[in-house]
Amino acid sequence: MTAALTVVVPCYKERDNVAPMVAALDAALAGIAWEVVFVDDDSPDGTAAAARALARADTRVRCIKRVGRRGLSSAVIEGALSSSADYVAVIDGDLQHDETRLPLMLAAVRDGADLAVGSRHVEGGDAAGLASPLRVRLSETGISLAQMLTGAKISNPISDPMSGFFLIRREMFEALAARLTGQGFKILLDLILASPRRLEIVEIPYRFRPRVAGESKLDVLVLAQFAGLLLDKMLRGTVPLRFISFALVGGFGVLINLAVLALAQGAGLGFTAAQTLGTIIAMVANFQLNNQLTYRAQRLKGAKAWRGLVLFLLVCSLGAYANIGIARALYAENGHGLLAGAAGAAVGVVWNYAVSATLVWRVR
Repeated sequence: MTAALTVVVPCYKERDNVAPMVAALDAALAGIAWEVVFVDDDSPDGTAAAARALARADTRVRCIKRVGRRGLSSAVIEGALSSSADYVAVIDGDLQHDETRLPLMLAAVRDGADLAVGSRHVEGGDAAGLASPLRVRLSETGISLAQMLTGAKISNPISDPMSGFFLIRREMFEALAARLTGQGFKILLDLILASPRRLEIVEIPYRFRPRVAGESKLDVLVLAQFAGLLLDKMLRGTVPLRFISFALVGGFGVLINLAVLALAQGAGLGFTAAQTLGTIIAMVANFQLNNQLTYRAQRLKGAKAWRGLVLFLLVCSLGAYANIGIARALYAENGHGLLAGAAGAAVGVVWNYAVSATLVWRVR
């Protein structure tokens, strides 16, 4: 029997939650023809193997294992586009979303809504599962920013545009897929902002549960990625999101470079030595931030991170030479250390961007 509803579960290191998720969906979706697609980003804990073990006994279970690419939004896109069902739902793999609300969400879309969104912030909802104060603050900040941008895209304001729990017609998802950035963690916001028309959205209250197994992926860098998504939408995709992220990191590197330059000169170090020191420290900082933010989906860890850092420093040393040379020439011309340092650092940022994707974080 063809499934009427595909439930897409993007996951990374959620092995212990796979079987409970299938059991929970089986109970919640009684009487509905459904399937679940676990989209696993090559988890080292055997998440894909756990899903495939269930799939051998239950044809409603499928698994897509992705190698060399990572990210919640792109995982959702791949899972949704693999579906032949009329409707697609997205739910986190950590069991914090309430799967018993899926029938109500399906009914709302069948009745004419463009999107049904599980909300923690309408009457009857509860966000108690956001256990730490940091997660609460990150969530509240993200919601406030998202509401500012989604106002013109929806018929009525929604309380939880950051929700990762929603249901949509598959045909609508496919129509919007080419407009999506596919980066970051907030695919619902991406969908809303990608729509060329105002959307009719129904919010279904649910209780956000505490996590039982696995570990949370929400951190400050997720919010930074979210800010990048908002900026990308504001610029209407005219500038690649990855370039925006890299440029922001590069700007932070410039500030580090200048700060070290000023401190070193204040301590009596000559300009050339001070600029060299600032350049090296800025390069290390840029590598770390880009590894955690810009190239999060290809993030280098352990020995690969150390090798990546060495390669980054070696390749970018050419940019550093240009950085120092240009800074020295400008300093000799006008004697203004900070302006000369800024110009030299800018040259280094451009070079670093040019080589990072092809040599340091290249997908192999």
